[in-house]
Amino acid sequence: MIFEQIAVGQMQNFSYLIGDEESKEAAVVDPAWENDKILSIAKKHDLDIKMILVTHTDYDHISGVKDMVNATDATVYAHKEGEEGIKNLGISKIQAIDEGSEIDIGKLKVKVLYTPGHNPTQCCFLLDNKLITGDTLFVEGCGRVDMPGGDIKKQWESLQRLKKLDENIGVYPGHDYGSMPNSTIKHEKENNPYMRCDSFEEFSTIR
Repeated sequence: MIFEQIAVGQMQNFSYLIGDEESKEAAVVDPAWENDKILSIAKKHDLDIKMILVTHTDYDHISGVKDMVNATDATVYAHKEGEEGIKNLGISKIQAIDEGSEIDIGKLKVKVLYTPGHNPTQCCFLLDNKLITGDTLFVEGCGRVDMPGGDIKKQWESLQRLKKLDENIGVYPGHDYGSMPNSTIKHEKENNPYMRCDSFEEFSTIR
Protein backbone atom coordinates (compact mmCIF):
# COMPACT_ATOMS: atom_id res chain seq x y z
CA MET A 1 0.00 0.00 0.00
CA ILE A 2 1.08 3.53 -0.78
CA PHE A 3 -0.09 6.04 1.83
CA GLU A 4 0.95 9.68 1.76
CA GLN A 5 -0.06 12.38 4.24
CA ILE A 6 0.30 15.67 2.35
CA ALA A 7 0.38 19.09 4.01
CA VAL A 8 -1.47 21.60 1.81
CA GLY A 9 -2.84 25.13 1.85
CA GLN A 10 -2.85 28.02 4.29
CA MET A 11 -5.25 26.44 6.82
CA GLN A 12 -2.91 23.65 7.94
CA ASN A 13 -4.85 21.04 5.98
CA PHE A 14 -3.85 17.49 5.24
CA SER A 15 -4.84 15.69 2.06
CA TYR A 16 -4.12 11.99 1.65
CA LEU A 17 -3.08 9.82 -1.26
CA ILE A 18 -3.89 6.11 -1.02
CA GLY A 19 -2.64 3.73 -3.68
CA ASP A 20 -2.72 0.02 -4.43
CA GLU A 21 0.79 -0.94 -5.47
CA GLU A 22 -0.36 -3.82 -7.67
CA SER A 23 -3.16 -2.22 -9.71
CA LYS A 24 -1.82 1.34 -9.38
CA GLU A 25 -5.36 2.54 -8.63
CA ALA A 26 -5.48 5.42 -6.18
CA ALA A 27 -7.75 7.71 -4.20
CA VAL A 28 -7.21 11.24 -2.96
CA VAL A 29 -8.83 12.31 0.31
CA ASP A 30 -9.97 15.94 0.68
CA PRO A 31 -8.23 17.68 -2.23
CA ALA A 32 -8.80 21.32 -1.31
CA TRP A 33 -5.47 23.00 -2.00
CA GLU A 34 -2.30 22.51 -4.04
CA ASN A 35 -3.64 19.85 -6.37
CA ASP A 36 -0.45 20.07 -8.44
CA LYS A 37 1.49 18.89 -5.40
CA ILE A 38 -0.85 15.92 -4.94
CA LEU A 39 -0.76 15.02 -8.63
CA SER A 40 3.03 15.21 -8.64
CA ILE A 41 3.26 12.72 -5.77
CA ALA A 42 0.79 10.42 -7.53
CA LYS A 43 2.90 10.59 -10.69
CA LYS A 44 6.03 9.75 -8.70
CA HIS A 45 4.33 6.52 -7.60
CA ASP A 46 2.89 5.90 -11.09
CA LEU A 47 -0.65 5.99 -9.65
CA ASP A 48 -3.94 6.44 -11.52
CA ILE A 49 -6.36 8.47 -9.38
CA LYS A 50 -9.78 6.88 -9.76
CA MET A 51 -11.51 8.15 -6.64
CA ILE A 52 -11.83 11.26 -4.51
CA LEU A 53 -12.95 10.61 -0.93
CA VAL A 54 -14.52 13.50 0.97
CA THR A 55 -14.45 13.41 4.77
CA HIS A 56 -16.99 16.26 4.90
CA THR A 57 -18.17 19.15 2.79
CA ASP A 58 -16.66 22.17 4.54
CA TYR A 59 -15.12 24.50 1.95
CA ASP A 60 -11.59 23.98 3.21
CA HIS A 61 -11.89 20.26 2.42
CA ILE A 62 -13.59 20.36 -0.99
CA SER A 63 -12.42 23.56 -2.69
CA GLY A 64 -10.10 21.60 -4.98
CA VAL A 65 -12.44 18.72 -5.75
CA LYS A 66 -13.74 20.11 -9.05
CA ASP A 67 -10.24 20.76 -10.38
CA MET A 68 -9.11 17.30 -9.27
CA VAL A 69 -12.07 15.75 -11.11
CA ASN A 70 -11.15 17.73 -14.21
CA ALA A 71 -7.56 16.50 -13.98
CA THR A 72 -8.32 12.83 -13.31
CA ASP A 73 -11.98 12.10 -14.22
CA ALA A 74 -12.27 10.50 -10.77
CA THR A 75 -15.54 9.61 -9.07
CA VAL A 76 -16.30 11.54 -5.87
CA TYR A 77 -17.33 9.57 -2.78
CA ALA A 78 -19.15 11.64 -0.16
CA HIS A 79 -21.71 11.03 2.56
CA LYS A 80 -25.27 11.05 1.26
CA GLU A 81 -26.00 14.18 3.33
CA GLY A 82 -23.32 16.00 1.34
CA GLU A 83 -24.22 14.72 -2.11
CA GLU A 84 -26.11 17.88 -3.04
CA GLY A 85 -23.19 20.06 -1.99
CA ILE A 86 -20.87 18.12 -4.29
CA LYS A 87 -23.36 18.41 -7.16
CA ASN A 88 -23.39 22.16 -6.61
CA LEU A 89 -19.70 22.18 -7.53
CA GLY A 90 -20.72 21.07 -11.02
CA ILE A 91 -19.79 17.42 -10.48
CA SER A 92 -21.96 14.56 -11.71
CA LYS A 93 -19.79 11.50 -11.01
CA ILE A 94 -20.76 11.04 -7.36
CA GLN A 95 -21.10 7.92 -5.24
CA ALA A 96 -23.07 8.46 -2.02
CA ILE A 97 -21.65 6.67 1.02
CA ASP A 98 -22.89 6.02 4.54
CA GLU A 99 -22.04 4.07 7.67
CA GLY A 100 -20.64 0.66 6.74
CA SER A 101 -19.96 1.46 3.09
CA GLU A 102 -16.81 -0.11 1.67
CA ILE A 103 -14.70 1.49 -1.04
CA ASP A 104 -12.33 -0.64 -3.10
CA ILE A 105 -9.07 0.95 -4.23
CA GLY A 106 -7.65 -1.89 -6.28
CA LYS A 107 -7.33 -4.65 -3.70
CA LEU A 108 -7.42 -2.21 -0.79
CA LYS A 109 -10.64 -1.86 1.19
CA VAL A 110 -11.68 1.36 2.90
CA LYS A 111 -14.44 1.15 5.50
CA VAL A 112 -16.64 4.18 6.07
CA LEU A 113 -17.48 5.27 9.62
CA TYR A 114 -20.18 7.94 9.83
CA THR A 115 -19.08 10.34 12.58
CA PRO A 116 -21.31 13.44 12.62
CA GLY A 117 -20.92 16.23 15.14
CA HIS A 118 -18.59 18.77 13.60
CA ASN A 119 -20.60 18.51 10.41
CA PRO A 120 -23.58 16.32 9.38
CA THR A 121 -21.63 15.02 6.36
CA GLN A 122 -18.55 13.99 8.36
CA CYS A 123 -17.09 10.50 7.83
CA CYS A 124 -13.89 8.77 8.85
CA PHE A 125 -12.12 6.31 6.57
CA LEU A 126 -10.57 3.16 8.05
CA LEU A 127 -7.90 1.42 6.00
CA ASP A 128 -6.14 -1.46 7.73
CA ASN A 129 -4.54 0.21 10.77
CA LYS A 130 -4.99 3.81 9.59
CA LEU A 131 -7.95 6.05 10.34
CA ILE A 132 -8.41 9.26 8.36
CA THR A 133 -10.51 11.40 10.69
CA GLY A 134 -11.20 14.67 8.86
CA ASP A 135 -12.42 17.16 11.44
CA THR A 136 -13.90 14.58 13.81
CA LEU A 137 -10.64 14.03 15.67
CA PHE A 138 -7.37 15.94 15.60
CA VAL A 139 -4.12 15.14 17.35
CA GLU A 140 -4.95 16.23 20.90
CA GLY A 141 -8.09 18.05 19.72
CA CYS A 142 -11.42 17.72 17.93
CA GLY A 143 -13.60 19.60 15.50
CA ARG A 144 -15.69 22.63 16.42
CA VAL A 145 -19.43 22.28 16.89
CA ASP A 146 -20.42 25.96 16.73
CA MET A 147 -20.68 26.11 12.94
CA PRO A 148 -23.82 25.41 10.83
CA GLY A 149 -24.77 21.76 11.22
CA GLY A 150 -22.62 21.29 14.31
CA ASP A 151 -24.06 19.11 17.06
CA ILE A 152 -22.17 18.77 20.34
CA LYS A 153 -24.00 15.61 21.44
CA LYS A 154 -23.29 13.85 18.17
CA GLN A 155 -19.65 14.93 18.35
CA TRP A 156 -19.39 13.39 21.81
CA GLU A 157 -20.98 10.18 20.56
CA SER A 158 -18.62 10.02 17.57
CA LEU A 159 -15.56 10.46 19.78
CA GLN A 160 -16.82 7.78 22.15
CA ARG A 161 -17.13 5.46 19.20
CA LEU A 162 -13.57 6.13 18.07
CA LYS A 163 -12.31 5.47 21.61
CA LYS A 164 -13.49 1.87 21.23
CA LEU A 165 -11.29 1.18 18.21
CA ASP A 166 -8.05 -0.77 18.52
CA GLU A 167 -5.55 1.45 20.34
CA ASN A 168 -2.84 0.74 17.77
CA ILE A 169 -4.81 2.27 14.90
CA GLY A 170 -3.13 5.38 13.53
CA VAL A 171 -5.00 8.69 13.61
CA TYR A 172 -4.58 10.84 10.49
CA PRO A 173 -6.48 14.13 10.91
CA GLY A 174 -7.73 16.74 8.48
CA HIS A 175 -5.55 19.49 9.95
CA ASP A 176 -2.07 19.81 11.44
CA TYR A 177 -3.24 21.28 14.74
CA GLY A 178 -1.44 19.05 17.24
CA SER A 179 2.04 18.38 18.56
CA MET A 180 2.69 15.96 15.68
CA PRO A 181 1.07 15.29 12.30
CA ASN A 182 -0.49 11.96 13.25
CA SER A 183 -0.83 9.75 16.29
CA THR A 184 -2.73 6.68 17.51
CA ILE A 185 -6.02 5.99 19.22
CA LYS A 186 -4.00 5.12 22.33
CA HIS A 187 -2.22 8.49 22.28
CA GLU A 188 -5.51 10.33 21.89
CA LYS A 189 -7.19 8.42 24.73
CA GLU A 190 -4.28 9.34 26.98
CA ASN A 191 -3.52 12.90 25.85
CA ASN A 192 -6.54 14.40 24.11
CA PRO A 193 -8.65 16.39 26.62
CA TYR A 194 -11.82 15.72 24.63
CA MET A 195 -11.19 11.98 24.51
CA ARG A 196 -10.36 11.93 28.22
CA CYS A 197 -13.77 13.25 29.26
CA ASP A 198 -15.74 10.69 31.28
CA SER A 199 -19.17 12.17 30.59
CA PHE A 200 -21.04 14.29 28.08
CA GLU A 201 -21.51 16.90 30.78
CA GLU A 202 -17.74 17.21 31.22
CA PHE A 203 -17.23 17.31 27.45
CA SER A 204 -19.81 20.06 27.01
CA THR A 205 -18.00 22.32 29.48
CA ILE A 206 -14.79 22.34 27.41
CA ARG A 207 -16.15 22.02 23.86
